[in-house]
Amino acid sequence: MANQQTLNILVVDSEEAARVQLKDVLTGEGFGVTTLSEPLRAPDEVRQNRFQLIVLDVSPGSGGTEALAAIRGFDDDVCVIATTGVASVEAAVATMKHQAFHYLQKPIETEEVLAVVKEAIKDRGLLVDLETHLNTEVGRRIRTQRHEAELTLKQLANRTGLSVSLISQIELGKSAASMSTMHKLAAALGVRMTYFFETL
Repeated sequence: MANQQTLNILVVDSEEAARVQLKDVLTGEGFGVTTLSEPLRAPDEVRQNRFQLIVLDVSPGSGGTEALAAIRGFDDDVCVIATTGVASVEAAVATMKHQAFHYLQKPIETEEVLAVVKEAIKDRGLLVDLETHLNTEVGRRIRTQRHEAELTLKQLANRTGLSVSLISQIELGKSAASMSTMHKLAAALGVRMTYFFETL
């Protein structure tokens, strides 16, 4: 799909089993995954490629904490989820100081890592599917305007000549409205068409 934006994730871990597990889990969710076995190579990889998320092993002696500090030296926005095989207060403090989004203890549970990734996507606005986001937000704005105008779906359908089911699908973000449909809805709701797309 042309409008699909794949979330690109860099997985950095010196342990092959951990890399393979994370790659399998994340690619299974449709994410683009690149893996690295040497944490100290991560800063160069991040400079050369576009990643929205990094899963980085910061276990003591791995070089991960140094890699995170180096990445933060030129990119303070990329979302980093830190992992560690050896929990220590010092490592946790150092990791959080460099603005890691989350700190996971190994071995990592599949459900746990997916929950954290989904939380990061939501919290940081990492859009995986731009079309879905657009449809959902436009639908929400149509529904809000309809409620403010105290119109039922049936009344809006009568005003526009559109079917109740089509308007309902658009409001739920399940269908994309054509420009002529958007024009009819805007006219019936007494707003400019641009209202539905402002700040998106």
